[in-house]
Parts: sequence; structure tokens; C-alpha cells
Amino acid sequence: MINIDLLLQWLSILGWALFVAAAAFLFWTTLRRQGLRTAIAKLLSARLLPLLLIALVLSVLSASVVFIQPQEVGIVISLVAPEGVRDQPLRSGLHLIVPFAEQVVRYTISWQTYTMSSKPGEGAKKGDDSIAARTSDGQEVSIDCSAIFRIDPEQALRVQIEWQNRYIEDFVRPVIRGVIRTEVSGFTVDEVNSSKRKDLEANLDLLLSQKFADKGLILDQFILRNIAFSPEYAASVEQKQVALQGAIQKEYEANQIRKLAAGQADAVKIKAQADADARVIQAKAEATALTLIADILAQNSDLLTYRYIEKLSPNIKVMLVPNNSPLILPLPTMGAEEAGTITSTLATTGTFSTTPLPAETPTPTP
Repeated sequence: MINIDLLLQWLSILGWALFVAAAAFLFWTTLRRQGLRTAIAKLLSARLLPLLLIALVLSVLSASVVFIQPQEVGIVISLVAPEGVRDQPLRSGLHLIVPFAEQVVRYTISWQTYTMSSKPGEGAKKGDDSIAARTSDGQEVSIDCSAIFRIDPEQALRVQIEWQNRYIEDFVRPVIRGVIRTEVSGFTVDEVNSSKRKDLEANLDLLLSQKFADKGLILDQFILRNIAFSPEYAASVEQKQVALQGAIQKEYEANQIRKLAAGQADAVKIKAQADADARVIQAKAEATALTLIADILAQNSDLLTYRYIEKLSPNIKVMLVPNNSPLILPLPTMGAEEAGTITSTLATTGTFSTTPLPAETPTPTP
């Protein structure tokens, strides 16, 4: 985009350069041919008048036309205004002013970021430009911060009257540093190093917004970039974190042991309950079975004798039985290896007898 007033300035300079060059050439050539008096008279002749008029017109236009960029406002310093300045700033666009009696001071109204940092190259000043502050418990902290702000277009005249182009160095910088030191003094170092940091940042943003607004500036955002602590405090915090981590680990292990013990106890309880339930079920089954057996025996008493005989071992040769029980002696099936005297005790009513059995005669070997 062409800057009209800048173009007029260059045209004015060019017009005056042409006029001077033409006058010098005319004077030099006349001086060599006709002498000094004639050369001076030539300078006052009408031959240079057109160039002089052009240079004057361009100078007047350049001094009376002002173009304000969209990101700027202009403050008009005036010899004809009652207070020496126009009461309304010039907004973006083309404006006319009184030539040679008024001049325009431009201020940017775009957002600016002012940073104070401990790292070289990050802040507005070289070197460590962080803010040293002391907490309520006497600990020193170093703060890196940034403020995003701009000039209020409606208050640009106030900035011009009170600060001119010194508003950053003489107002923004000292106010930020002072407010931070004051506000940090209301917090302990542990609070600054915890979630209270957000409260500190919010308080600073609110206080600085009010102070900036009182001087014609608009604060968009205040940012706490970093908070550095003393080496001693940092070491103590690290030790606390290590101890806390150890306590957390021990608590975790204890919880695992408690969970394992609880699981084993639950397993024992479940197994005991299962065994108890199984015994109850078995007892109920046995009771039901006995009830059925009793009912069957009441109907058929010989069934018990049959079951008794069925349970006897087939290898039994001699046994003692009650006298009212059937005598079962499988003597004929005894083998030769059992030859000899086998005592058969027969239970009779109140008496027992012993009967020797004849041994088999061995068969002669031919």
C-alpha cells in the first residue's frame, strides 16, 4: 500500500533537489561567462521560478497531508490549538493538518509483548532480567514473566501527555516488577510452588490490568513464565519428594500384602464354608438313606441277612459267628496246603468246641 504522505515527502525533496541543481548550474555557467554580479541576477530571474513553485507546493502538501496506518493512531501537536494539542487522536486514514504549524506523533495500537526473563535473548533486555522477590516466609524466588498489552486508542492522548514514548521503560517495566514483588510477599514459598501459583497469577493479572487502565493501556494477559527457587530450597523439595515417593511405595506394598492376606482369608472362609455345606449335604443324604433302609427292613427283615452274607469275604475259612446266625463254613473247598489241625470254633449256646481235621495222605511218587 502506498503511503501518501511519505510519497509527498520524497517528491518535495526531489523538487527542492531539482531547484538547487538548476540554480547551481545556472549560477556556475553565468559566473564563468559574465561575472559574479550577472550570475546573482540570474538566480533571481524568472527561469528558476517554476521549479521553486513546484518545490514549495510539494513541501506544503507534504506538511499538510498525513496518512495514518490501521495499526496506528496519531496525536496532533498544534501551534493553533488552545492547549497545544488536538483533543482527539487521528485514526487510520488520510488526514489534513495545518502545514508547518502542526505535526503528528504516531503510536502503535497493536499488541505488544514485554518479557523479563533470566535466559539471555528471551527478554527485552540482555542478560538475566528476571524479577527477584521474597516470599512471606523469607525465601527468595526469581520470576520470569511476560505482559501482553497495547495502547488504548481513545487514551493515546493521555499516554502522549504523561509518558510520550517512554511509557514502556518508565511505566510498564517498573509497575510490573513492583506489583510482582508486593504480591509474592503475601504467599509462602510452598504456596508459590503449589496450586496457589494460579491464584498468584490471577491476582497479578487483575492488579496490573487496573494499573494499566489508569494510564491508558489495555492489558490482555499476564503470564508467569517460570518461578526459580534457591538451591537450598530446591534440594529440600527434592528430598521431600524422594521421601514421599518412598512412603507411597511402602504404602503400596502394605496394601498389596493386606490384599493378599484378605484374599487368603477369604479363600479359607470359602473352603471352610464349602466343607461345612458338603458335610451338611452328606449328613442329609445319609439320613435320607437310613430312613429308606429302615422303611425297607421294616417291610422285609430277611434283606439284612442277605446283605450280610453278600458282604462276607470268599477267602474266610473259619470265623466266629453268633449262635443264632447261619453257619457258613466252606470246608470242602479247602486246599491241601491247609492240611493240619484247623481249629473250628463253633459258637453254640454258651459253649465252644475244637475239632481236629484229618490231614490228607500224600500220594506216593512212582
